[in-house]
Amino acid sequence: MADVNRGNRPLSPHLTIYRPQLNSITSIFVRITGNAMLVSAILVVWWMMAAASGPEYFATIDGLITSFFGDLVMTLSVLGLWYHALGGVRHLIWDTGRGLDVDTSDKMGWGMIIGSVALTFLTLIAI
Repeated sequence: MADVNRGNRPLSPHLTIYRPQLNSITSIFVRITGNAMLVSAILVVWWMMAAASGPEYFATIDGLITSFFGDLVMTLSVLGLWYHALGGVRHLIWDTGRGLDVDTSDKMGWGMIIGSVALTFLTLIAI
């Protein structure tokens, strides 16, 4: 039977009630970086398709990808890739039942942030 009191029930607490925590923010950014990497993957596929299409079209797309804007997008994509990968490692650790207390979770969150920036710099130096 349908719930006749549906409109009379209180709403769930909204985001404005709770103070953001490092754990929730890092989790949200893992989802954001996952979606952002899809956009950068489309750019890389577009670049490869342009290379197969011909030299004139490739020169246009290559100019875009190797411009300052393209370099910025690709650098942020590498940062997002490392961040997302470290978030996956953190979840694998959590799946074993370890690191679920607040202090360890916060340390792993900061490890994700600092580690992704450090690994991005190492990747850019290696290129």
